[in-house]
Amino acid sequence: MLTPEAMAVLKARYLMDNETPEAMFKRVAQTIAQAEALFDGDASRAAAEYDQLMSSLEFLPNSPTLMNAGKSNGQLAACFVLPIEDSLEAIFETLKNTALIHQSGGGTGFSFSRLRPKGDQVAATGNTSSGPISFMHVYNLATQVVKQGAVRSGANMAVLRVDHPDIMEFISVKHQRNVLNNFNLSVAVTDKFMAAVDADLPFELINPRTKLAVNSVQARTIYDRLTEMAWENGEPGLFFLDTVNKANPTPLLGAFESPNPCSEQPLLPYESCNLGSINLAKMIKATKHGIELDYNKLRNTVRTAVKFLDSVIDINHYPLNLVAEQSKLTRKIGLGIMGLADLFILLDIPYASEQAVELTANIMKFLTTEARLMSSAIALRRGNFPAFNGSIFAVQGYTAMRNATVSTIAPTGSISLIAQCSSGIEPLFALSVTRRVLEGSTLISSNPIVLRYLSERGLLSETVSAVIERDGSIANTDLPLAVQAVLATAHEIEPAWHIAHLAAAQRFTDNGVSKTVNLPYHATQADVAKVFKQAYESGCKGVTVYRNNSRSEQVLTHGMTRCAKCEE
Repeated sequence: MLTPEAMAVLKARYLMDNETPEAMFKRVAQTIAQAEALFDGDASRAAAEYDQLMSSLEFLPNSPTLMNAGKSNGQLAACFVLPIEDSLEAIFETLKNTALIHQSGGGTGFSFSRLRPKGDQVAATGNTSSGPISFMHVYNLATQVVKQGAVRSGANMAVLRVDHPDIMEFISVKHQRNVLNNFNLSVAVTDKFMAAVDADLPFELINPRTKLAVNSVQARTIYDRLTEMAWENGEPGLFFLDTVNKANPTPLLGAFESPNPCSEQPLLPYESCNLGSINLAKMIKATKHGIELDYNKLRNTVRTAVKFLDSVIDINHYPLNLVAEQSKLTRKIGLGIMGLADLFILLDIPYASEQAVELTANIMKFLTTEARLMSSAIALRRGNFPAFNGSIFAVQGYTAMRNATVSTIAPTGSISLIAQCSSGIEPLFALSVTRRVLEGSTLISSNPIVLRYLSERGLLSETVSAVIERDGSIANTDLPLAVQAVLATAHEIEPAWHIAHLAAAQRFTDNGVSKTVNLPYHATQADVAKVFKQAYESGCKGVTVYRNNSRSEQVLTHGMTRCAKCEE
């Protein structure tokens, strides 16, 4: 049974006219199964497998697939990256392509790093450049116009290299509230910059047009501004450029410059990726020793999900020919997880523990290994991805691989609501939350797994229920400390544990991991700097922090009442 919260989201964004959730899952399953006809497969059998997988809420694909499968010109991928070259024609050609992608339900990432800095000469006109930030405002306005009336609003990621001359303006652009609201911001940080921060050295800023240094700034001056703004409002995040490119599976095709809007999917120019997530709370079995993770069920789910996601590539109606060509060249898919926090509660394991971190790593190692085995098996029947020669797989001695990447951990904000599980690899934000899901719409809910956990231990009294509803936490109760540890919420968990899970997952994930390091309201700028440093040193591809209530509006708030700070 779907919860009222899930039904509200489905009716508002996913279901076609007079469509039931059951009919939606059948529509999606039958559409994706049509790929079997291209390879002499059994479409009816595949459709039944996909329908069971989704209707059981064991796996869900990204939102565009649920929304658009079966529609004429249905665009099924979530993530796109487009290049922005340093000419007016190129800038506005990419803007046109962005509008088409947003219209189709996709999100776009860009690096503005190739654009000449503000005040630089424009030879063709004799004027000076307005700089990359000015064009971000143009893209932001266009996104706002296109998304009006859209079921799925367009979203963007803007990246600027840390050595761009306009980097300080970029870092501070959201100091003024309600600016670039259709963008997430990330700074592309290099190993050279991080070394300069450590050694307190000057750092050269390079004009991308001339490739010459135009200024030198103390690296820590830039870093301090970064941590200050992230402390102030959660942006920008960091995108560890060299770390990302060391894991590039097709280096001969080019280098990564930007991820998608939620930063979990680095892509080459014009690539897209379709994502899907397995609900770990459904991957369990009861044994004489208690609840355990069912690895056999997880293996079978991974295999079916990989075949589903690979088939999406062949069924998809891409918004641009270039995107279709590049996407089919590498055939990237991104299978990930959601419900990790729920799984820990079911297993009676605190999120803030070495046992939990080890399990996160083991799950992603298992998932990626099995997904790659399945991709290899599919390739024997359907063929390798066309860019296989020259890829890391050819170098490593593989003979068959259908997909250049197989795993990604997305934030799963909407599909986790449908699946009624915790999002991505995040800890529970709160034990009860008021969630803004749509314009002017809120959903209030207490976590049923939490309530069941307490009830099974005889700890769910009316008083405890009231505290959970009011505070979204049991931290100020007299419940056993072991129980409080298992049910600790995001802001009660030390940032180091957030990073530990991020790094553990990233170690065995082909693409990236979307994870927010939640900080309490009283966290300091030094705390942010420590998080950034730990993320970099532990091999993460990116990191984002968010200090509670540092913005006047946020998607989740604790409990069913707002904190006193919000009422000031």
